[in-house]
Amino acid sequence: MSLLVQNLGIWVDGVAHLSDISLEFQQGRLYTILGQTLSGKTTLLRTIAGLQSPQKGTLTLHGQDFLELPVWKRRVAMVYQQFINYPHLDVLANVAFPLLRAGVPRAEARQRAREILGKIGLANFENRRPSTLSGGQQQRVALARALVKRAEILLLDEPLVNLDYKLREQLRDEFQNIFAGQDDAIVIYTTTDPDEAIQLGHELIVMDEGAVIQQGKPLEVFNAPAMIRCAEIIYNPPMNIFNGAIQRGEILLQGGVRLPVPWHMGHLPEGTYRFGLSTADISIGGNIGAEVELSEISGSQTILHLRGAIGSFIVYEAGVYHYSMGSTVQVGLDPGRIFTFAVDGKLISAPAATAGQER
Repeated sequence: MSLLVQNLGIWVDGVAHLSDISLEFQQGRLYTILGQTLSGKTTLLRTIAGLQSPQKGTLTLHGQDFLELPVWKRRVAMVYQQFINYPHLDVLANVAFPLLRAGVPRAEARQRAREILGKIGLANFENRRPSTLSGGQQQRVALARALVKRAEILLLDEPLVNLDYKLREQLRDEFQNIFAGQDDAIVIYTTTDPDEAIQLGHELIVMDEGAVIQQGKPLEVFNAPAMIRCAEIIYNPPMNIFNGAIQRGEILLQGGVRLPVPWHMGHLPEGTYRFGLSTADISIGGNIGAEVELSEISGSQTILHLRGAIGSFIVYEAGVYHYSMGSTVQVGLDPGRIFTFAVDGKLISAPAATAGQER
């Protein structure tokens, strides 16, 4: 079974919410769609669910026109950002509700609901009301209500975005086990979090301004972003981009900074390029000066926003340090980790893949 999306388009007041989207979603696979706010992720899910009508293109499932199928006949379940539960019903009744509404006998509906609640760690919460649960537990209830339907297509629209960081990490790990049992379904999960997208999905789709800009295995996309815009989206923080050129066997960045050309760029001709480095590949301590524009503490890391002759960029430093705005630091760039892009932003050369590299 596959859901085939062909040339899907939606425009509102001349602005493309979806622009000629063509994708194939296969049964038994989890697809993560990564994109910033207004990239078109939710619009695509709403169109698949039948909540929004496209002005162009087709959707087919089992070779049949999915757009002509009424919403109530589509075997689609959707989980939203908000914890949408029925406050007057207990947890078991919340999960059993869609089955009862579909005509499933009460005993069977409640048994299937209990099985799902056990699977997602809420077996002891059947008689609780949603208002007495934590945010993570409420989102589990919403997920259970979607899973119990045994839908052909399961859509999850940023289901963890409203939870705190620790809870997001916990549920992200749990979701991997939960979705592993959905062999009969197409699972599509949207997120703005690159780590979430890479960790969860069999296949990663990167969207921007209503268009798909790259698709592939998560680590393949991470190790070789097809264009600068994709690198900015999939790296967290966004990949640092510097203007420069290759001249006489050296990388010449703006401000006169020179670096040796690494082996993976040895085949490139002289000329003007744009160079990318992740925050992990710029270190404190080196021969390049920069001014501190902003210093932030994030857990056990210090995030520095710097400006120097080479431009503006971000550096992560392990440990907690205090820097004054306007102070000067020295940094070093790792030429062996440089990505090379053409002036138009397309990837030309990438360093060797480092699967599982920390970002």
